[in-house]
Amino acid sequence: MEILGGPLFTVAGAGESHGPAVTTIVGGCPPGFFFRRQQIQNFLDRRRPGGNKHGTPRNEKDKVVFLSGLYQDDHDELLTGTKIQVEADGAEFSTEGYEAGYTTGEPIAAMVLSTSKKSGDYGQFTGPTGEVRPGHTDLLKYHKSRGRVDVRGGGRSSYRSTISDVIGGSIARLFLQQTFGTVFLSSICRVGPIAAKTSLASVINDMVTSQPGVRLDPEAITGIEDQINAPEIPSIDHEFAANAAELIKQTRKAGDSLGAMVEVIGINVPPLLGDPLYDSLKVRLMGTLGGLNAVQSCEVGDGIDVVARVGSRNNDPIRHDGYQSNTHGGLLGGMTSGMPLVMRVGFKPTSTIHSAQKSVRKNLDEIDFQLKKGRHDPCVGVRAGVTLESRMAIEVINAALSHQAGLLDKPFQPLF
Repeated sequence: MEILGGPLFTVAGAGESHGPAVTTIVGGCPPGFFFRRQQIQNFLDRRRPGGNKHGTPRNEKDKVVFLSGLYQDDHDELLTGTKIQVEADGAEFSTEGYEAGYTTGEPIAAMVLSTSKKSGDYGQFTGPTGEVRPGHTDLLKYHKSRGRVDVRGGGRSSYRSTISDVIGGSIARLFLQQTFGTVFLSSICRVGPIAAKTSLASVINDMVTSQPGVRLDPEAITGIEDQINAPEIPSIDHEFAANAAELIKQTRKAGDSLGAMVEVIGINVPPLLGDPLYDSLKVRLMGTLGGLNAVQSCEVGDGIDVVARVGSRNNDPIRHDGYQSNTHGGLLGGMTSGMPLVMRVGFKPTSTIHSAQKSVRKNLDEIDFQLKKGRHDPCVGVRAGVTLESRMAIEVINAALSHQAGLLDKPFQPLF
């Protein structure tokens, strides 16, 4: 079974790209945390296909329905959310989903329907003579599933599966924000050969080091978030964003695709989270971010740039009020230092393109491959930011819960 996060806070997802729905089960959320459906919907809207003109032309509304794990005594407010209607065997059934409530500590179940499907576009990939897209999972999943793979829209390998990441990660990030003031941001910093001159990490680090020991306030963070979301593609560097958007547009017209790099930053992350060595927070973060669809690289802090430095230049000075710089990206020995978590994730160009390529059928007959139909992102990094933020939040909440579990030095609360 696929599990994101764990062992304390877990996210399990199911559903294919062109299936009826994507379902999500979130386990381990502490009880007593209040949230509204619309708060989660706001993050899903950033991920959804059709939400950015430089992404896939597929347009899904991706409205989330919560089915369990929430409660409040005001049943009218609890149940004023989405309406659920089902028709089966000639009978119709209807009920209401949860709109707002407190987490009960029980599993939180959610569902997002898939309603904008063109499954007929994928006929060329069906069966043993189905064609294989270079760079995609077509060949591997066909043989791994003994020929029973769902080819529609990429099946489970589709980026649509990250709906569960965002639902679970949104719950995690809202809990972390309410509890610690922790916030997660992302910014595209490279598209193909074009690189941003201003990085989100440098902006955040400058703000933090100018006032060591002082947490960034919500107003300052909101201002940065507004700057990132202002251009056509989300980036702190607006000149870069405009140039990158034009490059994506021209590349799409040429029937090709582009890679991208995305910064993802955790702000106001508590110190001392995580463990050293084999299950360190660095291992967990690099695994969960690096394991996202189409990711080819993952860096922490100043990343590969540190290779060319001497230690005296790379080490972050420390004074009584904290670290004076952040080349370590908020992680030392697999544990958080209290500085911003800084990671950069590199995405390969989208595998499904309209340009002619050499390939095979699933029976390994060689062919000249030409995509006939389909709707695809010309640059997957454009929509990836919120998923990276969500995955980072899931690992941070696990580390926080694990840290608290190690502080059980008081008697348990008496029942009577």
